[in-house]
Amino acid sequence: MKNFVALVAMFLFVLSITTLSSNNPLKDKHKYIGVKKCGMCHKKAKDGEQLKVWKGSDHAKAYKSLTTAEADEIAKKAGFSTPAAETEQCLKCHVTGYNTDAKMKKKSFKMEDGVQCEKCHGPGSDYKSMKTMKSREKSVEKGLIVYENEAAIEKMCKGCHNEESPTYKPFVFKEKWAKVKHYIPNKK
Repeated sequence: MKNFVALVAMFLFVLSITTLSSNNPLKDKHKYIGVKKCGMCHKKAKDGEQLKVWKGSDHAKAYKSLTTAEADEIAKKAGFSTPAAETEQCLKCHVTGYNTDAKMKKKSFKMEDGVQCEKCHGPGSDYKSMKTMKSREKSVEKGLIVYENEAAIEKMCKGCHNEESPTYKPFVFKEKWAKVKHYIPNKK
């Protein structure tokens, strides 16, 4: 029993040291910052007006669409006992970072902003700085998710746009992508 207690004490000591260590990989988990923070640098014409594209998309209204009587009726017909805006099966696709520990979300992050930049590009706390964003390699190192081609983008989109949705309509990627693509000009 003494050995067991000593082993547990040693484990807790090592755990406390590694938790405080700057080399601890758990210390540097990327956090969600929200579309308003992303949009600060992604709104200019020379950068493709990505914020404007997002604001004009259904992604920007995705959470709000769950707060309607119609959405509640769809949820009820699908067999859910909670309103759509409280139903996990709805929120997982209509809200960025849904079901993520609150510690992983900065104060600037608001789930009410719907499907935000970070749904597709990953939590931005560590790649948001201009210095980091100037280097694709550094940005990716810091958590930015990039897609090498449209096939990869389509696969990611189908993570939500699929038959699991009670309002599913066939997903025609080229049509949908034309409405939301947001490349930086001359960097396609």
